[in-house]
Amino acid sequence: MQCSHEMPFGSRILADGVEFRFWAPSVSQVRLWTPQGEFDMEAEGGWHRYVLRDAGAGQLYRFRVRDDLLVPDPASRFQPEDVEGPSLVVDPNIYSWSDGEWKGRAWEEAVIYEAHIGTATPEGTFAAFADKLERLRDVGFTAIELMPLADFPGQRNWGYDGVLHYAPDHAYGTPDDLKALVDRAHGLGLMMILDVVYNHFGPSGNYLPAYSGTFFTDRHQTLWGAGINYDGVGAETVRDFFIHNALYWLEEFHFDGLRFDAVHAIADDSSRHFIAELAERIRSASGGRQIHLVLENAENAARWLERNSGAPSLHTAQWADDLHHAWHRLLTEEGDGYYADYADPIAHLGRCLAEGFAYQGELSAHEGKPRGEPSAHLPPSAFVAFLQNHDQIGNRAFGERLGHLAEPNRLALARAGLLLSPQIPLLFMGEEWGASAPFQYFVDFPDAELSKAVREGRRREFGSFGHFKDEAAQERIPDPTAFGTFSTSSLDWSEATSPPHSDLLAETQQLLRIRSEKVVPVTKSAFEGARWSRPAPDVLEVNWRFAGGSLRFIANFGSETFEHDGAQGEHPIWPEEKKHHQGAIGLAPWTGVMLAGLS
Repeated sequence: MQCSHEMPFGSRILADGVEFRFWAPSVSQVRLWTPQGEFDMEAEGGWHRYVLRDAGAGQLYRFRVRDDLLVPDPASRFQPEDVEGPSLVVDPNIYSWSDGEWKGRAWEEAVIYEAHIGTATPEGTFAAFADKLERLRDVGFTAIELMPLADFPGQRNWGYDGVLHYAPDHAYGTPDDLKALVDRAHGLGLMMILDVVYNHFGPSGNYLPAYSGTFFTDRHQTLWGAGINYDGVGAETVRDFFIHNALYWLEEFHFDGLRFDAVHAIADDSSRHFIAELAERIRSASGGRQIHLVLENAENAARWLERNSGAPSLHTAQWADDLHHAWHRLLTEEGDGYYADYADPIAHLGRCLAEGFAYQGELSAHEGKPRGEPSAHLPPSAFVAFLQNHDQIGNRAFGERLGHLAEPNRLALARAGLLLSPQIPLLFMGEEWGASAPFQYFVDFPDAELSKAVREGRRREFGSFGHFKDEAAQERIPDPTAFGTFSTSSLDWSEATSPPHSDLLAETQQLLRIRSEKVVPVTKSAFEGARWSRPAPDVLEVNWRFAGGSLRFIANFGSETFEHDGAQGEHPIWPEEKKHHQGAIGLAPWTGVMLAGLS
């Protein structure tokens, strides 16, 4: 089976050659560059076209937009020589898929493993990671979420500095290698989700302003400079560029879903917000497949997560940052930065577990303004929950994982609460065995001045924290441009075979088995509501009701044992030694219980 996505951008293979299509409304003449020579392109309405006869897959090309400037195709399918080099014509129909029967999986079944391809294995390639999928399936993961793949400058990057959104980064392998990874995952019953960035371009290798001046706008400013033009003159083509990009990953690469990075940074004053149109276009093109769309949205905008007869109208879920922040403060007692908004972490955790958002319109002292919208009516599956992710680890000065910061017994309780609660759980790569490798911030910009600015900016960023006030302390912060910072972040999979890592891996596997057998069947039925309470100052109780049954989580975060009466018709599903327990439940400090009941 062959698959390709038809789009107005980029190169298209014809029966007798290759057609090149280039959107450059700011220049009147563009020349197609190839190793065989240059050719004047035909210009009409901002588009520039040329058919190169007798060309095919493997043809290298660029566009000359000025006498002194050659640029890659912004819709290039592959950049074998990085973002500054020529683009390569790719025939998407060469790869023969074996997943023709795959239609996806129900979202309620999702247990997500977030991975960075470059550090998930020592080789840092699509092919090497494909060899790990069976192990992840056997642990109990059902979905793999890849950090962004759009081609970025250099050989190493988190992926959020991508500038060529259609080209999987060459450092990881070829487009066909990525397809083989997705194909292999589907053969194992694993969903594949891709993180995409539609709020900015990276600081190096983006040539769009040189030939498409309307692609960006000074009317909207972001953390990264001028905003992308989603709502002004010429915005139709800009919106199409990203909508086709989303469809391209879903159709040509068979991804089962997308995670949209920081949509709160997508400024759009039009009557139909871009992220609404994006979801609508994707839903209408799904063709019966189960496609899952996940937001990162600091604004806690519940309106994008509404349901229609139980199914998502637009987006499937949102990353639950509030839930992370409450757990983190509870586990580590850190109160700097945005953690200051979670001064009563038990109460905030209870509201997150029962209602999704902790902030639903209340004033955020950290941000100095109200934040969020009411979310209690949304099902738990509208929220992706985590104790760690790439941001929450990598944005620390030394990239420490939670296992380096929290006491093991506290972390064990939080892990069970995460994996057995009805939200959709996400673990960051290696978390399942308590990997010792940090995940640090790393880049590889060819521009020496940009690299210096990033290095110095990283140190200034942490200079406001008490531990890094003096220059000597700042010097200890890992250099994001150094190769060692990248290599230190690579997983050592051999750890998982010996204690204490093997014990933690077995515990994770056990929790995910309980989730699959006892929790998911309940959460796949209609959600009827949830509530939380505090039976004692340091004790949290959360009840979820579904048409198919109920779940109840009780956690004792205090220093004294807490006795809680069991309810008729409920039975403990965790810890397993309590599964035949009757009557009162004694919870020692920093322990908990999850109970299930019939409808």
